[in-house]
Amino acid sequence: MAVNRRLLVASLVVAASVSVAGGWALSQAGDDTTTDTTTGATTGRSAAGSDDSVVDLGSPTVAQIPAISTNAALSGESLPDVTLVDNDGNEVRTTDLLGEPLVLNLWFSTCVPCKRELPEFAVVHDELGDRIRFVGVNPLDTAETNESFARERGVQYELLRDPDGAFTAELGVANFPVTLFVAADGTIVRQTGVLDGATLREYAEELLP
Repeated sequence: MAVNRRLLVASLVVAASVSVAGGWALSQAGDDTTTDTTTGATTGRSAAGSDDSVVDLGSPTVAQIPAISTNAALSGESLPDVTLVDNDGNEVRTTDLLGEPLVLNLWFSTCVPCKRELPEFAVVHDELGDRIRFVGVNPLDTAETNESFARERGVQYELLRDPDGAFTAELGVANFPVTLFVAADGTIVRQTGVLDGATLREYAEELLP
C-alpha cells in the first residue's frame, strides 16, 4: 500500500504540472456533458459556464473526459476510515466527520474544473451548511495554497489535506474533481464528477431527512 500511495502522489504531481500548461486549452473548450455515476444521467455546462471535464490522474496528459472517477462502485459503501490533516497540521479521522449528512469534495488548485466549481460549492454551502457538513479534501496542494485558493473563491467550509494519498487510494480515485454525498451513518449515497450549482444542491438535499 505504501508503494501504491507513493505512485499515486507522483502521478498527482505529474498531472498538476501538465494541467497548468493545459489550463488555457481547457478553458477554451466547447460544451461537454457529465455523467452521474449513480444514475447515468448527463448534465451540461454549469450556470457559471464551467467546462464539464476532469483531470485524469491516471494519464500523463490532461484531457476532456466524462466526469466520472475510476471507482463507480462507491455508492452503497462505507466512507473509508483514514487520517487526514487540516491546514494547521492537526490530524482528522474521516470517521470524525460523520454524524450528520456530508458533502465531501476532492479537488486541487491546478485542476481547471475543480477551480470552476468551487464558487458553486461556496454558494450551496451558504444555503445548506447549517444542515449538511461540507468538507474539501486536497491531495496535492500545500496547506497555504489549499487555504488561500479556496477562500479566494468564497469557500468557507472545512478544508483538509490528504498529503500521502491514503484517502484517495482507499477510494480508488484517479480523476478529479470527485464529490461524495455521504449519509450521517457513513454510507456513500452518491459519487459524482463535475457538478453545477443546481445539481449539487439537488443531490445535497437528498441527504436531508
